[in-house]
Order: sequence, then structure tokens, then C-alpha cells
Amino acid sequence: MNKTVLISTVIIMIVLTLVTIGALVNESRKGKESQARAKKLVTQSAGVLDAKVVDYSNYKTIQGGDGRVMVLIPAGIFPMGSGEEGDFDEQPQRIIFLSPYYIDQHEVTHKDYKRFAAMLKKPLPEIPVFEDEISLLQGDTLPVVGVTWIDAMAYCKWADSRLPTEAEWEKAARGAEPRKWPWGDLFDERRVNGRGEGDHYKYTAPVGSFESGRSFYGLYDMAGNVSEWVADWYDQFYYKGAPFENPKGPEKPDINRVLVYRGGSYMSNENDLRTAKRFGGAHPNRGESTVGFRCARDQVV
Repeated sequence: MNKTVLISTVIIMIVLTLVTIGALVNESRKGKESQARAKKLVTQSAGVLDAKVVDYSNYKTIQGGDGRVMVLIPAGIFPMGSGEEGDFDEQPQRIIFLSPYYIDQHEVTHKDYKRFAAMLKKPLPEIPVFEDEISLLQGDTLPVVGVTWIDAMAYCKWADSRLPTEAEWEKAARGAEPRKWPWGDLFDERRVNGRGEGDHYKYTAPVGSFESGRSFYGLYDMAGNVSEWVADWYDQFYYKGAPFENPKGPEKPDINRVLVYRGGSYMSNENDLRTAKRFGGAHPNRGESTVGFRCARDQVV
């Protein structure tokens, strides 16, 4: 190889090296810009979620017998259950009419239940089968768990209320339209305390922590945080023959009948947090670390 060829080869190699370095620098710059744009979009998205303000003031509220806020759910029809996309015990989806009623804006807290237990000299609920420190579920602002259906019924009676029926619970959660989740038809883990890290809570969250997850009527935690007892006994085929007006669930024909709870909990996935999801198999004298309740009452006309 002569000197001229050698020099030309070196120059070409240097040029190629510079071009490669330039390309790498340019790609790095583009990558950083893309990351910045993505971060900006996420921030903007989170801002839109947090900034959303809905006026719920048109729904009448009262103070319940335990001093807690109850929201009036107006009389009218709503679609109860699911179509073929839902579980078999949610079918068929039917139009149901409900008379007006009130329901708690928040789940009953541990502090609320302690006051009830102290006044009636009842023991605090025992929380079975929990993998961590029980105290993590017993903060004053956390929803009470471990309560049996019988205890929940007793609390609501003390508060001059009752447990909601399954139909009342579902209408309060989804509104007059068939919303898949309380806030709408698009799932967003930032709106609900369910399974996963997007909500920032390992177990229960203080009631009312998810402003953007409120239901059509402004109720908090109608999906996630804790599942909730309802008044009804469970029948997987009940929706097929339920009455059109104010269904109250099947009669209890024998001692083997089990109960329903609704709403999903901090352990539930996206599917189990749906407004139409039913959980059967609960026994009236057994509490769970994932189940609490809220109260309802008739509107006195």
C-alpha cells in the first residue's frame, strides 16, 4: 500500500468514526427528547386526572344516625347486571326500578365502629387470615374490616339505617347508566385502591382518598378499598326472575344459604372491581380482612 492510499484510508476511517459518533449523539438526543415528551404527557395526564372537578352538590345529603353523611339516590330505573361480557351470575342485564333511598357517602371507618362498640359494649371485630400486622388495618380513618354480616346489620340498626340491598348498592355504584366502573368505562388504577402499585396503598386506604374515583352520585370507594356487605342472600340465578321494582334478593330457604358482598377490595383485580361484579359464598357470622360495609336508609316522603 503506497502512502497516498494509506492517507486516504485513514481519512475515510476518521470520517466514518465522526459520522458514527454524530449519529449516536443525535440518537441519544432524540431518546432524551422522547423521554421528556413522555414524562410531560404522563404529568399532563396525571394533572388532568387530579384537576377534574365534578359538582355533586345537586344530590341531597343528610346526616345519618351515626353522624355520617348520607347521599340521596333518586328514584328511577337503571340497568342491573351485565350482558354476555359479564359473569354468568350477573346475567341477564335487566332494567330495574328503585324507590329513592339514602346511602353512606363513605365506608364505615374503624373509628366509627369503635364508637358503636363502646356504646353497646360489643367487642371489636376480629380480623382472620391476614398476612401482616393487624394494626395496619385498624387506623381510625381506615374502613373497618373483620365485621360479620350480623355485626354490620347491628351497626346500621344502631345508626337508624340498614344495609343496602344488592340492587341499591349497584345503582349507587354505577348510576343510571351501565358504567363498568364507578367513574366510567375506562379502567385507571389511579382511581381505585385495588391490587397493584398504581394506587400507592398496600392494604386499605383512608376512606375518601380517591377523589377521581367517585361514583356518579359522588360516593367514595364504591370500587376497591374494601368489599361491602349488602342485605341480600346470594342466588346465582336470581337476576333471571328478580322483580322489576325494588328487588330485595331471594328468600333464605335453608341454613345453607350464603350472602353477597360487592365492590372489590385492595386485593381485587380490574375485573373484580367492576360495578356489576358479585361475590357470593359469604357466611353471616364470619368476617374477612377485605370486607367492610356502608349503611342505607329509606327516604321518608
